[in-house]
Amino acid sequence: MNEERKTPAAQRYDRALSRGRKLHPVPAGRPEPQPTDTWPEENIAFLERYRTWLEDGGVARAVIDQHRIPMAGHVLGLALKPHAELDLDLDLEKAMAYVLAKELSPAWYRNCRHSLNWFRRFLLSERGLQVVEFSSTFSNVERYKKGLPDWLVEQLEQYLHLRQANWRPSRMAVATCQFWSKYTRLWHWLYENLAIEELTDIKRRHLFGFMDEMLAQGYSPKSVNQFLYLFQAFLRFLQSRGSHVPQALLNVHGLKEPDSLPRFLTDEQVGKVREDLERRVEQAVTPARIRDSLLDRAAFYLLWHAGLRLGELEDLSREDLNLSQQRLIVRQGKGLMDRTVYLTGVAVKALEEYLAVRGPGKSDNVFIYRYRPLRKDLVRDRMKAAGMRTGVKVTPHMLRHTFGTQLVNAGCKITTIQALLGHRRLNSTMTYARVHDQTVAQDYFSAMAVIEERLDQHTLESPDQTAAANEPDGLLSQSGNGQLLALVDALETKELDADQSRLLRELRKEILALSG
Repeated sequence: MNEERKTPAAQRYDRALSRGRKLHPVPAGRPEPQPTDTWPEENIAFLERYRTWLEDGGVARAVIDQHRIPMAGHVLGLALKPHAELDLDLDLEKAMAYVLAKELSPAWYRNCRHSLNWFRRFLLSERGLQVVEFSSTFSNVERYKKGLPDWLVEQLEQYLHLRQANWRPSRMAVATCQFWSKYTRLWHWLYENLAIEELTDIKRRHLFGFMDEMLAQGYSPKSVNQFLYLFQAFLRFLQSRGSHVPQALLNVHGLKEPDSLPRFLTDEQVGKVREDLERRVEQAVTPARIRDSLLDRAAFYLLWHAGLRLGELEDLSREDLNLSQQRLIVRQGKGLMDRTVYLTGVAVKALEEYLAVRGPGKSDNVFIYRYRPLRKDLVRDRMKAAGMRTGVKVTPHMLRHTFGTQLVNAGCKITTIQALLGHRRLNSTMTYARVHDQTVAQDYFSAMAVIEERLDQHTLESPDQTAAANEPDGLLSQSGNGQLLALVDALETKELDADQSRLLRELRKEILALSG
């Protein structure tokens, strides 16, 4: 531990307070925080516990020293009362008012507000109260309902409730937002461009018009088809509820999509990413960087060696790990399917080393980041960063594809791969056999070697070929001509059209001329 970390949190706050007063003073007469020598003694220990809590949650030291500790110190320095008596609204807002009086940048204000939210969470945790999560950007779905009739919004809400039964709780907010975004896209276009009053007013040509416009805007055929198929799925829901839905709308087919194959990493590429993540573990020094590097490496091996989906990694619970048996259970994967996944020794070691520094969290999730369950955007960004460092394009799902492809190449049974990947349909697994099946390649090259060897043997000069070569003018031998005539006779017994019969007659004539 270096000297900077040994500096008490109270001393660090006093430095920040003094520097801030010199660089960005507040107008005269405004209340200002007081240094720690005027605080209740218990608040000094409280601030130290807050810093430890932040470090255990994986917050970087620079962020703690420059943002989290100063804002917590402002609260305590303005209130000058025991932390147990702090008002979570009034006293925290006094600290924010002090910062605003400095007239700094909007970005700085956002950082200060964010730091206050962190201090609020710690206060709630210390008091044994439920931690209030920050508001989600996925909660605002009202914007998708604007411009649509009430009857349609009501039916969409009922359909949403049915769909939510198959969604994982951790992705409920995101999936709900995506539902409203995707299911209303075609409806918004219809009501903005046409005079629609009833379902029967919608015609096939309207759907084709929507598809044409989406293509003109640069949407891929796959995206356009998704909008169409979701629209039709909702129409079938309305039909099941007794609404009269024109059958012609349900018969509209989607656009032709490319028969794409999964993207995977070669052995060389995945090796580069692995070496990068291992090197970052070795080079990490601070507690936050050690924890982050171990988290990244453990996530990488579960995506690559176990083929987990990103959402499955996000929801993985510690109680579902059985590291002594080198396996884990995926609960309610895609399609709400449970399955057992086996782990390599390398993956087990990576998990064990990460769990040793995981730190506390309010949930039992294997992966937590700053006291909250890991979000898949963080994993996606971390893998992308590893790819940029190594010059390899890599995503979490590409690692899953790599897992499936490498199993196929190693000769693993396709039904075993299906079980490991959690595919409901075997056709989904067969995609990996198409993308880069080393066994197919080996069969191909083995077969071609046999063919080439056979051709080489056939072209060796036989006694008949030697005799034919010695005849004057290279004319075919009489025995060779006889064999050719026999072949012509055999072909003439088949059903031939007029042109084929004519060609055989000319061939017979030429053979007889050579024999003459």
